[in-house]
Amino acid sequence: MKKILISSFLLLVIIVLLAGCATQSVTNLQDPPGFWHGLLHGFIILFSFIISLFTDYEIYAFPNTGGWYNFGFLLGVMIFFGGGGAGAKCRK
Repeated sequence: MKKILISSFLLLVIIVLLAGCATQSVTNLQDPPGFWHGLLHGFIILFSFIISLFTDYEIYAFPNTGGWYNFGFLLGVMIFFGGGGAGAKCRK
């Protein structure tokens, strides 16, 4: 058990160190994407993800306006995938 815990911790440290080296493209500094771009990016997330596997396309805009872009992105994803009620049963 102790071996697994140490191995897991080392793997986590390696992942965090490698993630610290990740960079984002710096474009559109004068007019960063806002709520509407986030909503659109949320709607097309599935297609964007598939395209990003084969190209350098990013599914999440950077830099963005922050909270409003995040809210639009989350709302778009929820609408596209059916929100939290997609698997809910209707009881009579």
